[in-house]
Amino acid sequence: MASTSGLRGSIGVVGIVFLVVAAASPLTTVAGSLPVMIALGNGAGAPLTYLIAALVLLLFSVGYAAMSSRITDAGAFYAYVTQGLGRRLGIGAAGLALFAYATIQAGVYGLAASTVEGLVVQYGGPDLPWWFWAFVMMALVGVVGYRNISLGARLLGVLLALEIIAIAVLTVAVFAHGGAHGIDLESFKPSTFVSGSPGIAMMFAIGSFVGFEATAIYSEEARNPKRTVPVATYVAIIVIGVLYALSSWAVVLAFGSGEVQDAALKDTAGLTFGAAATYVGSWTSDAMQVMLVTSLFATLLAFHGAISRYVFALARAGYAPRGLAAVHAKHGSPHAGSLLQTASAVVLVGIFAVAGADPVLQLFTWMAGVAIVAILALMALTSFAILAYFRRTRVDTRVWQTVVAPILGGLGLIAILALVIANFTTLIGGSRTTAAIFLAAVVVTFLGGVVLGGRSSARVLGDEAPDLEPTPVP
Repeated sequence: MASTSGLRGSIGVVGIVFLVVAAASPLTTVAGSLPVMIALGNGAGAPLTYLIAALVLLLFSVGYAAMSSRITDAGAFYAYVTQGLGRRLGIGAAGLALFAYATIQAGVYGLAASTVEGLVVQYGGPDLPWWFWAFVMMALVGVVGYRNISLGARLLGVLLALEIIAIAVLTVAVFAHGGAHGIDLESFKPSTFVSGSPGIAMMFAIGSFVGFEATAIYSEEARNPKRTVPVATYVAIIVIGVLYALSSWAVVLAFGSGEVQDAALKDTAGLTFGAAATYVGSWTSDAMQVMLVTSLFATLLAFHGAISRYVFALARAGYAPRGLAAVHAKHGSPHAGSLLQTASAVVLVGIFAVAGADPVLQLFTWMAGVAIVAILALMALTSFAILAYFRRTRVDTRVWQTVVAPILGGLGLIAILALVIANFTTLIGGSRTTAAIFLAAVVVTFLGGVVLGGRSSARVLGDEAPDLEPTPVP
């Protein structure tokens, strides 16, 4: 049996932080994105780039946290934009959120499948196509995602702990040995940050934080959402930002501030693993490669949970088939939305598999690039929706939380979005035509949601639409 009342759960601050940090995928960032960021971006300036990205997101999170203390809804961005800017833009925001999470999850399936394929062959296993492993992981993620999020939180907690331990061991070892030429602060100088291509570096940095906003998505399953969500949001951003800044600084020092960019260009994929082998031991490098798979699995599970809850929120509000708002009688989970998400992942990844696309250079790179654009646009829109909501309702008159921080955060996000779009062709590694198609897809998705929201608004006048208001927190 199923109901459509609400999600159930007792997840706390630690559980939500685990889910969010797992979505950010620390080991994937340190071993996968960071070397590319160093090679193509601003080299030794990577640590400061992460701190700047964290600062902008912290500004955004001030208003986001204030909003979460007033509104509890599994749709998060959709609910906040609806409350602040109206139903039409709210549904447009929901479309962007689903588009961003679905595309980035499909991309991660490509990266994860390629990683598993390589490891299996390395250790003497069968040489199977990458898409076989992608579908195996879809099945595993689908089973866990179908159940209550508490199960997912426990599993992600174990996997995340292993990731952080591995990163911490490498970081401590590099600092203990004094790096290649001693410990210096070159990485935190403004001149180092602006060297090379800081725009590309910022793209990778902001992409490494994608998923932190999911703190509000689990509000209906939190013990005390009014307290849990704001605290989890701040903690998640600070933990991610500090972790990335320290670990990237360690990788820079492992090769030397002046030599790390050349080292990354010569061996991008093996940069972090090479540092681990040099400063800790070859066994650490091998272990980190295996843990990279669990890191990617944790990311997939976190994004699966976010997407299924967005589907649930939209269906409950009447913008999707009502059957998708079903809540599992035993697990208290949005199981119908979970099943739909699994099916959509099969279709999207299947298209790339049939086309014979490269799982990393095309599936992962293209999908991650377009997702970053969508999520940045969504967060900027949410910043101004939060500003509008508090100006209209006056339920919170604190100037910093409801005016200054949302404006600063929104402007910062717009500036980063401009940098991303300016370097978008480089990010996805494709032609200008391909880049234009993907950017157009983001715009069309948003406008399609706005049109749908307008039509639904018309139905509301006939008193046939369900209650569209998110649940206020007492």
